[in-house]
Amino acid sequence: MKKIYLVLLLGLLPLMKISAQEAKYKAVFTLNFIRYIGWPESSLQGDFVIGVVKNSEVARWLKDQSAGKKFGFQNIVVKEFKSVDELTNDCQVIFVSSTANIRSSADVLMNKAKQRNSLIIAESEGATKFGAAINFVIRDGVLKFELAKDNAAQVDLKFSSRLEGMAAAIVL
Repeated sequence: MKKIYLVLLLGLLPLMKISAQEAKYKAVFTLNFIRYIGWPESSLQGDFVIGVVKNSEVARWLKDQSAGKKFGFQNIVVKEFKSVDELTNDCQVIFVSSTANIRSSADVLMNKAKQRNSLIIAESEGATKFGAAINFVIRDGVLKFELAKDNAAQVDLKFSSRLEGMAAAIVL
């Protein structure tokens, strides 16, 4: 019986490593996305806050990657939330985990995003239908992202042409 558990555990290790790498890449992409967004002046005041809903691994990578760094003159601060309802109104970026069920919380999420002109980044198939302006997807075994220009426009954000050129798809 112990051998079966050991074999199962060894079989899952590559999957856990892929998941950790995926979280790292999502964090790095997220920090790079902010440079390619046209932010309203109100978003460039105080700290630059990235809120992460239900993904402590991405939050940890974001904290590690942004430690001591600034976005313009703003300190980058990463906050973790257990649900969309807990989100505070100071987040310029809202990263929504696939476990947060963006579909059921879309209205609350969009209301919060509109209050602060927040960029919503998700990691769920079809999340652009529920307010995400950027959505991570896996295509042919590769991590990619899609952009929803209308969702960004609803919160007064604009994608640079450079970011659009890197996207796997642009949803209008």
